[in-house]
Amino acid sequence: MNKFDNSKVKPLPLSERESKTSINSIIDPNLIPEKSPNIEKIDYIAEEIVKSKNKQKPIILFFGAHLIKNGLSRLLGKMAEEGYITHFATNGAGPIHDWEFAYQGKTEEDVRKYVQKGQFGTWDETGKYLNLAIKEGAKNNLGYGESIGKIILEDKIDNIIIRHPYKNYSLQYHAYKNNIPFTVHPSIGQDIIYTHPDCDFESIGKGAGIDFLKYVDSVSKLEGGVYLSVGSAIASPMVFEKALSMSRNVAVQENKELKDFMIVVNDIQKSGDWDWGKTEEEPPKDNQAYYLRFCKTFNRMGSREMHYVQEDNRSFLRNLHHAIKRIDK
Repeated sequence: MNKFDNSKVKPLPLSERESKTSINSIIDPNLIPEKSPNIEKIDYIAEEIVKSKNKQKPIILFFGAHLIKNGLSRLLGKMAEEGYITHFATNGAGPIHDWEFAYQGKTEEDVRKYVQKGQFGTWDETGKYLNLAIKEGAKNNLGYGESIGKIILEDKIDNIIIRHPYKNYSLQYHAYKNNIPFTVHPSIGQDIIYTHPDCDFESIGKGAGIDFLKYVDSVSKLEGGVYLSVGSAIASPMVFEKALSMSRNVAVQENKELKDFMIVVNDIQKSGDWDWGKTEEEPPKDNQAYYLRFCKTFNRMGSREMHYVQEDNRSFLRNLHHAIKRIDK
């Protein structure tokens, strides 16, 4: 069967792209947010996070890339530095938007406009430098996320100087600097760096595999901890269920249990009249909640408790951080 020759793709300089979002949208983590309509539930979640922190248990956040575009990188970095997040995980788009913020202070393109020209995603610096970072990291047995965090911190790959003047706005930078795991869980063909002629699929596979096992290690220690899934309707539940099954496989062999943890899911999709936090039963097929796949998946995981918060992720995370700081005095 024929294979497409990606060496024929001609990327353009990133500076020629019109980007829709800049670092001006990044939220100051010290600003007090407007009160959430779900504040009672958020206060309870905050109390559980503080308990987990005090017991030195994992607090894992798996997020969708929109959290970066929505300006939450500095807030999440501060939460990690304060000990309220111990592991970041995201899909393949997360590190791309985060790196573009660090490199040029802006990110996000007009897909409708550029795909018509055959130019969507084919931007030279993003594809070249991120693929090179992952390739260099794989040589040294670094994960996908760690490889990118390293170049943002050091401003170089091997002996190639790559300046990141806006690195303080990068979540990967803060995670790498503070030795906090930042794992990337990509899907091949789903992210713009795969369009670049320099794409090294072997290195991507190795880096992502390393990250998956790092993530499983954190999940395996989740007893007494908290798992936050924010704005990730597919990657988070799908990756988590495999990681949890692997972890329980080993726990059973050691006569241990892995069920005393809380799952919190935040998204803007409506769940109808179904309260996922009060029952392990699944809604009937004529109920729209049945098709809320991520809630259904997490509901099956056998955790101590699960909560769904329907709210914009900016409001949820800002109110959560504010509640944590109020409680953890």
